[in-house]
Amino acid sequence: MKKLYLQVFRHTLSRENEEAWVNIESLGVHPEIVVRLAELGIVEVYRGHMPAHHVRRLQKAMRLRSSLGVNLPGTAVILDLLDRMEMLQDEIERLKRR
Repeated sequence: MKKLYLQVFRHTLSRENEEAWVNIESLGVHPEIVVRLAELGIVEVYRGHMPAHHVRRLQKAMRLRSSLGVNLPGTAVILDLLDRMEMLQDEIERLKRR
């Protein structure tokens, strides 16, 4: 049986380039997986490119799959919950500063 490995590259972007688009083939993840993640609403893909700020989200998704063996729909749920937790933590910090 042939083993396949996924490799995720970390793209470091400055704030000014945050809205830049990245070619999905340059990410080291099979394009079909990226398209499937887009279908599940995890990332956005348009004409073979994704917003640079979604690269971190893609990295999280791939880490969930490789480290924990989470399937793609489970990854979508977990990332949504993590986003909500982050928003709530930001809200708590904002309320503490009042």
